[in-house]
Amino acid sequence: MVEKGLILAVLLASMLAGCMANRDWGSGFNYTDWLHRHRSWYGHHHQNETEQVPNKIIVGGSEHWRFNFSYTDWAFNHGPFYLNDILVFKYDPPKGKDSHPHSVYQLPDLRSFVKCDLSNGKKLANATQGSGEGFEVVLDKWQPYYFACGESNGFHCNIGRMKFFVIPMLRPWHS
Repeated sequence: MVEKGLILAVLLASMLAGCMANRDWGSGFNYTDWLHRHRSWYGHHHQNETEQVPNKIIVGGSEHWRFNFSYTDWAFNHGPFYLNDILVFKYDPPKGKDSHPHSVYQLPDLRSFVKCDLSNGKKLANATQGSGEGFEVVLDKWQPYYFACGESNGFHCNIGRMKFFVIPMLRPWHS
């Protein structure tokens, strides 16, 4: 019974994703809220069920958020990323006039990502917010997330390879 319910949930989620592919991804689908409200429909609500803790992932690993590192390769090699995982952007703040600051932008769509077009992007973190413990972004919606460094008018994104995208997956259930 539980397996049939899980298959139904995956099928329903896939159909919903297909329907949403023809819509603007800007608002995203908050699968976590939906799942919490509808868990009992497919038999996964247990009183003693432990909530899984999201992963905290440092973007770039030990390389952090820096110029001339392939974050697209990094994301591909360090996935999958799951819903509610936390991405941590760490980078040094500017240290004088000769330093090269970084920032974090979320771009609205694939076209903006490919072209490093920041004009409709949302600045998530400025040049100083990546210091110390870093700046955190929670992948709380079931949607593509496009990230880029917005410094030097897109130069860091285009030439410095400071961009990547992730699409968080549903975390596997453990009974």
